[in-house]
Amino acid sequence: MPLPAAYVAIVVVVVALVVERVLLQIVSGRLPLAGLVAISTVVGYGPMVAYLLWASRRWGTGSFAEDYGFRIRWIDAGWGPLVWLSAFVAEIVVGAIVIFTKIPLKSNTTGLKTLRGHHDVLLAVAISAVIAAPFVEELIFRGLIMRSFLSSMPTALAIGLQGALFGLAHIGPERGLGNIGLVILLGSIGAVFGGAAYLLRRIGPTILAHAMLNVVALILSVWVVRN
Repeated sequence: MPLPAAYVAIVVVVVALVVERVLLQIVSGRLPLAGLVAISTVVGYGPMVAYLLWASRRWGTGSFAEDYGFRIRWIDAGWGPLVWLSAFVAEIVVGAIVIFTKIPLKSNTTGLKTLRGHHDVLLAVAISAVIAAPFVEELIFRGLIMRSFLSSMPTALAIGLQGALFGLAHIGPERGLGNIGLVILLGSIGAVFGGAAYLLRRIGPTILAHAMLNVVALILSVWVVRN
C-alpha cells in the first residue's frame, strides 16, 4: 500500500466518526438506544469497510489477505492471548504513569453506566465492541494505515504513529480533558498491536487480542452497570 492510501484512510476515519457523532446528536431522543447503537456501528464502520474494499482494488491485489495481512490461523489461538497479555501489561504500565503524573483520564466505557436495565442495548454494544470493532479497526489501522506508513517510514515510526492515530480515533467530546490520558493509554495498546502485526506479518492475532481486550473492558463495565 502506498502512503496516499493511509492519508485517505485517515480522512475516511475522521469523517465517519464526525458524521456518526453528529447524526447521533440529531436522532438522540427520537430512537430507542438500540437503534442509536446500530446507527453508530453502521455509520462509524461502514465507510471504513467500503474504503478498505476500494483501496484493495485501487492500490493492491483485491485480496484482503495479501493487502492487509488478513489471515487467521489455528496457531492464533496461542498468539492472540499472548498479544492481548502484552497489550494488557502495556495498559497497566502506561496507565500507572498517566495516573502518577496526574494526566486527565476518562474511560471510553463510562457511558455504559447510563444503560442500567437496557439489556438489548448492552447486547448491541457487545456485538459492536467484540465483533465489529476488532475486525474493522485492525484492518484499517494495522492492515492499511501501518502498512502504508511502512512503505516510506522507519519501522518504529510507522508503528508508533499508527498507534497514536488509533488512540486519537477514540476521542469523545463528552470526556473533555479526560481524552488526553485515554489517547495515551489506547495509543500504547495500538503500538503493541502494531508491533505484533509487523512481527507476525498478519493481523489474525491482533484481531483476537483486540476482541479479548474489549470483552474484558465490557465485562467490567457491565459489572459496574449491574452494581
